[in-house]
Amino acid sequence: MQTRRRLLRNIIATGTAPLILPRHLIAGSGQTPPSEKLTTAHIGVSGMGGGNLGEIGKFAEVQVVGLCDVDTGHLAGAAKEYPNAKTHRDWRKMLESQKDIDAVVVSTPDHHHAPVSLAAMVQGKHVYCEKPLAHTIEEARLMYETSEKMKVVTQMGNGGHGGDGLRRWQEYIDAGAIGKVKEIHSWSDRAGNRWSQGKPRPKDTPAVPNSLDWDLWLGPAPERPYHPSYHPFHWRGIWDFGCGALGDMAVHNADPAYWVLGLGAPDWVDAEVSDDANDESFPTWSIVKWHFAATNKHPELIMKWYDGGKKPENVPFLDPKVNYGDNGLIIVGEKGALVGGSHAGPPRLWPVEASVKTPPPKPTLPRSAGHRIEWVRAALAGKPRDSLSGFWYSAPFTESLLTGLLAVRFKKRIEWDAAKMEAKNCPEAQAVIRKAYREGWKLPV
Repeated sequence: MQTRRRLLRNIIATGTAPLILPRHLIAGSGQTPPSEKLTTAHIGVSGMGGGNLGEIGKFAEVQVVGLCDVDTGHLAGAAKEYPNAKTHRDWRKMLESQKDIDAVVVSTPDHHHAPVSLAAMVQGKHVYCEKPLAHTIEEARLMYETSEKMKVVTQMGNGGHGGDGLRRWQEYIDAGAIGKVKEIHSWSDRAGNRWSQGKPRPKDTPAVPNSLDWDLWLGPAPERPYHPSYHPFHWRGIWDFGCGALGDMAVHNADPAYWVLGLGAPDWVDAEVSDDANDESFPTWSIVKWHFAATNKHPELIMKWYDGGKKPENVPFLDPKVNYGDNGLIIVGEKGALVGGSHAGPPRLWPVEASVKTPPPKPTLPRSAGHRIEWVRAALAGKPRDSLSGFWYSAPFTESLLTGLLAVRFKKRIEWDAAKMEAKNCPEAQAVIRKAYREGWKLPV
């Protein structure tokens, strides 16, 4: 009898749809048979990687067959939980040697996202990649193009995309609760609260921990000495490794605006930054502004992002005495404003009088079973568009957000040509849009 995986391959190859028996008739015992499981390899198994492994690995539809981490301490802990999975320190060797992998879960620092994901996709493997999807604009573009070419099922780890809140944003706006949209504001407290920014490179060179392969951790990034301010978490504020608070949280907090309004690429982007901005670390704070030309989905719009303690001020319909949280999104319309928290949390209608008079819209949109299980089931079914933050959506979203970092990095307004992937008035930005990679770590496409 053919396995379900082989049947799916036949459908793709022949264009036919053979009869597939219901799962309970095939399984008999009531358990998911091995032929219906998605075999996964997890690259990065602590922090967010531990969260991904802890949920995805427990799904009945999943069999964890590979574990990879540059830190043997982290790897040992995961291996105790999944003793039948093969362990690796170098993901390149894992993908080269282990042939029983259907899908890869990428939970590394940002600078590894594209190299790992692209290498997996060119082998025909499905990919779940943590946010932000890529470290550069070119990487995001290549991840989209490769996922489309290989017809693999993908998902970015902006978990709120699978929640009820995202759908409530759309239902409120579709119901006309705030009228024509006029402006967008999003913010986060992460920079300065979770890690420091605006600092020069450390001068001391402490010893590398015995458990850590520092060369593998650096991967495609330029060579530099180890320092504990990079690993395991504070790398997010370093240009060579992360995308700052914008990369960490705008993919969550601004997600409803991009999804509901169909925001594409901006035509220009500008930024205000703190005086301590430098080529090593992101500035202590930044305020980024994107301009979107009018389309058939939305009028001309400005979206603003705030981090490092900065927040929106003098926003129409909002009460300046109210604390709207440390992370959030505001979409302002002609008749009112919608305000929500982090991770695409459900919105509240402002002003208060409007929320009292306006009944909440009825749920009209399909709900997701969950962000991660959505990806697993889409991969088993071979349906890329069933994974709603697949690279078909999340790569252009990431691209658009990362244009904001060009304005932060070069401290000037950037005139953006999305088709050519160029900053028209800033040729020096090309080295950031398309970065160089260390020997042995070049992209496979």
